[in-house]
Amino acid sequence: MIVMKFGGTSVSDATAIKRSISIISKKLKDKPVIVVSACAKVTDSLYKLINCIETGQKEECQVVVDGLSARHKGIIEECIKAGGYKSEPSTGDIFATIDKICNSLWTLSKAHLNAQIPDSDKAYITSMGEYLSSNIICFMLNTFGISTAWVDARHFMITAKEYMSASPLVDEVAKRADKVISKAYKGYDAVITQGFVGVTIEGDPTVLGRGGSDYSASLLGMVLDADRIEIWTDVDGIRTADPRMVENTRGIKKISYEEAAELARFGAKVLHPLCIEPAATKNIPLYVLNSMNPGGDGTVVLNRSCIFDGIKSVSYNENIRVVSIYSPKMINATGFMSKIFDVFGRHGVSVDMISTSEASVSVTVDAKQPLEEVVADLAQYGKVTVDRDKSQVSIIGKNIIGIKGAFATIFEALSDCKIYMMSQGSSFLNLSLVIDRPEMAAIVRTLHKVFFENGAE
Repeated sequence: MIVMKFGGTSVSDATAIKRSISIISKKLKDKPVIVVSACAKVTDSLYKLINCIETGQKEECQVVVDGLSARHKGIIEECIKAGGYKSEPSTGDIFATIDKICNSLWTLSKAHLNAQIPDSDKAYITSMGEYLSSNIICFMLNTFGISTAWVDARHFMITAKEYMSASPLVDEVAKRADKVISKAYKGYDAVITQGFVGVTIEGDPTVLGRGGSDYSASLLGMVLDADRIEIWTDVDGIRTADPRMVENTRGIKKISYEEAAELARFGAKVLHPLCIEPAATKNIPLYVLNSMNPGGDGTVVLNRSCIFDGIKSVSYNENIRVVSIYSPKMINATGFMSKIFDVFGRHGVSVDMISTSEASVSVTVDAKQPLEEVVADLAQYGKVTVDRDKSQVSIIGKNIIGIKGAFATIFEALSDCKIYMMSQGSSFLNLSLVIDRPEMAAIVRTLHKVFFENGAE
């Protein structure tokens, strides 16, 4: 059995869906379990719907809901118009399913108009993109001769009660998934379900957070003991840098779980940060492939014993803040650091890099995280400053400390740049630098050139 996850761009329209169906058709002997995201930009429309509901824009709510209905029905009509189906398709049932989903959105819109929507209902609304996409793709798979069973992910993806960014209860998922999927597979060539969505034990809707479909697929692969997990996206696997920023990037054919996790953590958008661990737990190969170029090599993520030492990629987080706390009370004091990090923990703000001295500590946080209350609470321990408009650039690779001349190469290349912080991970997988945000793109290009284009690797 394999798990195949198709992202939003891989199911964005009729052309993309037919291309993905062609990919699936070649994997039937492997018993594919297909996990799909919402069609591209649909989740954005659902967040827009939430905003329109809470601000009382009734007419705009209707426009959004009608647009979702028209788009998904239009995809089906376009697929059918292109031909190639096995038997004359009837759209009555699938159009009724689309109408039912969209009517439920309209009902919720009217019920909560001009009021704060409970998080469980927000989770329901934002999950409907996956229910729309999985239903229309299941219909098209069957129309084109691939007998496919549709499974509701909420029959097995049991989560905690965070609602809008829920954590799966792995033991519960494992207990239910194999039974649900095995039962669904009887008499079918494939099974399709939704990424991103879940449910509490009590039955309340939840979602795993933006980008959570990767995590859904990897977790499903782990509990099903899949032979491999395939993440189908719109890029040719993991590359040596972001190709939108850097020319002449190279594809990485093999990378370790640990390196992939570091890349995801430090800004790479190809994989969701949480999707690595489930695959690594069962040592399941995780493939990152391009649905627009299905014949390409892509990238396979494997156990580190299969991966050579060396720098694999230059990644970045474009917008970060540096929070610094200065206090002479820190000198020779015990327990001071735990108090500081307790503040970040209580406010749910995650820290990336850390730098300390006798009387000060500096940390970096993503700029999207709220800091006002953190800064106010930290002030009781010392003078707090927040440096904004900074970026983090990370060099990722296995056993960086063992690469002779790597540090000298970095500092020589960046001799004219201000470096505010530097951190080498304890696992020797990354070297991260904090620099001025306006210089970030140039620094990423410079580092990529010296390590991947000038033969310095």
